[in-house]
Amino acid sequence: MPIPDYQALMLPVLRLAAEGQTRAPEAADKIAAQLGLSHAERQEMLPSGRQRVLHNRIHWAKFYMSKAGLIDTPTRGRFVASEAGRKLLATNPASIDVETLKAYPTFMEFYAASNTGSASSNETPASVGSMIDSTASATPEEQIDAAQAVLHQALKTDLLQRILAQSPAFFERAIVDLLVAMGYGGSHEDAARRLGKTGDGGIDGVIDEDRLGLDRIYVQAKRYAPHVGVGRPEVQAFVGSLVGFGASKGVFVATSSFSTPATDFVRHLPQRIVLIDGDRLADLMIEHGVGVRVARTVEVKRLDEDFFVEE
Repeated sequence: MPIPDYQALMLPVLRLAAEGQTRAPEAADKIAAQLGLSHAERQEMLPSGRQRVLHNRIHWAKFYMSKAGLIDTPTRGRFVASEAGRKLLATNPASIDVETLKAYPTFMEFYAASNTGSASSNETPASVGSMIDSTASATPEEQIDAAQAVLHQALKTDLLQRILAQSPAFFERAIVDLLVAMGYGGSHEDAARRLGKTGDGGIDGVIDEDRLGLDRIYVQAKRYAPHVGVGRPEVQAFVGSLVGFGASKGVFVATSSFSTPATDFVRHLPQRIVLIDGDRLADLMIEHGVGVRVARTVEVKRLDEDFFVEE
């Protein structure tokens, strides 16, 4: 079953907290067992890869309920249901959500401050000014990751469009910049002398795999429109060129996509052939800072629990 959103987890979290002091990892294990979550679901990570989805949602369910006074934190890392929390459970609620929490003045104070942007950075763990939406199923971190994914995809589209609008020579230089940024080719000058200047035997360039030049990688670069895919015949011709040079490694870069027969073909070759389509090319350029720059940095901070430990 899918992992419930953080609001749906509020009631199970409060019930566990009413049984006695517990920790978030312990609560996650017990709730996962109650819900019958699979191992894969229990291990599912946020897109950022920094935290498990279930743990993140339990953390926010606990945090919001603590702002309503339903949960107390008696010691570091442990939480328990407060008297107010036990009274709420005594009413046998069908569910607990943000609308439920609005009945508590302390939560409304926090809610109003968060929605007007006046809450201090110490009041919300990982807050970046996002509003608490009672209709939202995503935690603040999930909202950040989702927004980042949209921006990332838009940037990839813009990158490929700009590459297609440039000259073939510009595309070759962009591949040089990328390979050097990834650690290939030694210096930029060495790579630039090699790539794009062989023009021989179906190979667009040769680049050193390491700075000592112990091995070489042969490169084919095709600047195709998105609807013009690369088929097996073109990849096979590239492999034939490698055989002619006695080469064992090759990279075929294209701004479009590779057909299924093309990708299947390279899987069973003695040579090591890497196919980089437009989508992966854009990802690599963004990852290695080629053709892009940082426009904005958002810091997400949490409490430093060690700071508050009295010796």
